[in-house]
Amino acid sequence: MNFIQVDRDLLLAPLQAVSGVVERRHTLPILSNVLVELGSGQLSLTATDLEIQVVARTECAADAEAQSTTVSARKLHDILRALPEQTSVSLELQDKRLQLKAGRSRFSLQTLPAQDFPKVAAGAQPGAVAVLPQRDLRRLLALVQYAMAQQDIRYYLNGLLLSLSESGMTVVATDGHRLALASLAVALEVPKTEVILPRKAILELAKLLGDTEEPVNVRVLENQVAFTFGSISFVSKVVDGKFPDYNKVVPTGYAKRITLERDVLQQALQRAAILSNEKFRGVRWVLTSDSLRIICTNSDQEEAEEQLEVEYSGDALDIGFNVSYLLDVLANLESKQVECALGDSNSSMLMTMPGQAHFKYVVMPMRI
Repeated sequence: MNFIQVDRDLLLAPLQAVSGVVERRHTLPILSNVLVELGSGQLSLTATDLEIQVVARTECAADAEAQSTTVSARKLHDILRALPEQTSVSLELQDKRLQLKAGRSRFSLQTLPAQDFPKVAAGAQPGAVAVLPQRDLRRLLALVQYAMAQQDIRYYLNGLLLSLSESGMTVVATDGHRLALASLAVALEVPKTEVILPRKAILELAKLLGDTEEPVNVRVLENQVAFTFGSISFVSKVVDGKFPDYNKVVPTGYAKRITLERDVLQQALQRAAILSNEKFRGVRWVLTSDSLRIICTNSDQEEAEEQLEVEYSGDALDIGFNVSYLLDVLANLESKQVECALGDSNSSMLMTMPGQAHFKYVVMPMRI
């Protein structure tokens, strides 16, 4: 009796959706497995690293009662990817092994009991709920996620602040050297709620969200956030910590302002960065009347200089930045222009999109 008969593509899609959370290195062997559950014509795949859990579902033809097992996520994924498209696949559970058959191919995979799989239970208590198009949430995350810290000792920076209020949703990320803030005006009937989501959860969620008007349901619980969209349920624990007061970081009242074509600035920085110091990645901005010079040098005394015409009549300014921080933000904006507001050579720069108050990017200066 077949455990399940399914098209290879229909099985691969949900497996790819969940396998991103599976850790390569793990203390519990079962965490490298995916939980396969069959019931009432639906196949459910679950993966977790104990912090994040992703469940993806697909329809299938089955001639067996409800069954479940766990099998290596990586091996099952690699086998399915190596099979031709639109191949019919049958899975059968025999003597603690999962038998996979496709055409003339046969695979026998080791399993571990489904009851040992550590499911992350989504909290049942009511919490703040927001419903918005997947495209909007995906865009919001893209505007800030590159600014999250990586392995910072201040663990609360290794993630993203999600803030819900009656006026909408705001997301903020900072690594202490730069800060990105984006907001979405949407009417929400929620009390003001703020949580920090871990870096890995944000990166995985961003991959799974579609560029579509289909809704995503966001539920903020006591120590979790649950996202439900399409055939996917995504639950993440929140980071316990206090996020910095981002409103104090965003500068106001700067007199020096220049507007630049985004792609022109991006290409000039990319060219100049070729000769930047590989370790420090510094770039100088020399702002004078109607001119911005972008200068990079390295330890071999090599130098790159780009000159851009700008409308500017204020005081001259010579300021340094990490060129990677500037390229990161420009790669994630879709506007044709960016506006840069500057103070003095020791003050951070504020980058915005003209006419769009929902996005702010603050980058600290560096000494060069």
